Amino acid sequence: MTTDIDEARDWQGNDIDCASCPHRELLSAGLCELKKACAQDRYARRLERFFQQNRALADAYLDHPYFETRAVAAGYATVFLLPKLLQDPDETVRWSAARRLPKRYLLPLRSDPHREVRIRVASVLSDDDLRPMAGDEDYYVRQVVAKRASPALLPLLVLDPDAGVRREVARRIGPEWVAQIAMDKDGEVRLEAAKRMSPGRLLAMIGDTDWRVRYEVATRADTYELSRLLDDPDPLVRELVHSRTGFTGAPRSGPASPNAKPATEPSS
Repeated sequence: MTTDIDEARDWQGNDIDCASCPHRELLSAGLCELKKACAQDRYARRLERFFQQNRALADAYLDHPYFETRAVAAGYATVFLLPKLLQDPDETVRWSAARRLPKRYLLPLRSDPHREVRIRVASVLSDDDLRPMAGDEDYYVRQVVAKRASPALLPLLVLDPDAGVRREVARRIGPEWVAQIAMDKDGEVRLEAAKRMSPGRLLAMIGDTDWRVRYEVATRADTYELSRLLDDPDPLVRELVHSRTGFTGAPRSGPASPNAKPATEPSS
């Protein structure tokens, strides 16, 4: 049985005929090969191999009706011809051209209609060039910004609606912001803040509602400060506190952490 990948078809689904190809002379020279390296094929990998071996022909394919052909050709064409592709209707072509151009050509793509282009743009820009993207409508674009931007730019994202963005901010923002982030509504964000706190400041989170935060407190706070966690609702927290303090008695009466809530499922 013949599968689609075993066939040599052009972008319109027609069988490829080497005899009618304008580059048929390359076949005998070993510079193209059916189902392996072909300018007429619809598969990007075969197009890639063709232009790798025949870079001088790439310029002629920047206006090809098939987006994959334009995108691959843009990786090998003369750089001076690429700016026009920044207006290409296909996002793959726009990015293929942009990644070979000087940074100033990337800046207009910060507002590209396609999220994948904006994600890729954000992954190569830094600091002031990234500032407008801190308000991008797509959460993943903002996550990339949070990973790329300098700590000085991260206060713009402290109140971001996406917890994943705020977690990244908590890992990298200046230490003067950690106490504020420790009050975040998301437990994982607070945990990232807790990991950056000194043992003394960490005590402020001893009554956190998230067992992971209390576990972080139990891990690093001074042992003489941990009595409130001896009868913590979470068994892992209790076990750690008992191990660190050497307490072997029965649990104390009354809740250890007034704000702590029992886990709804076994801790892991």
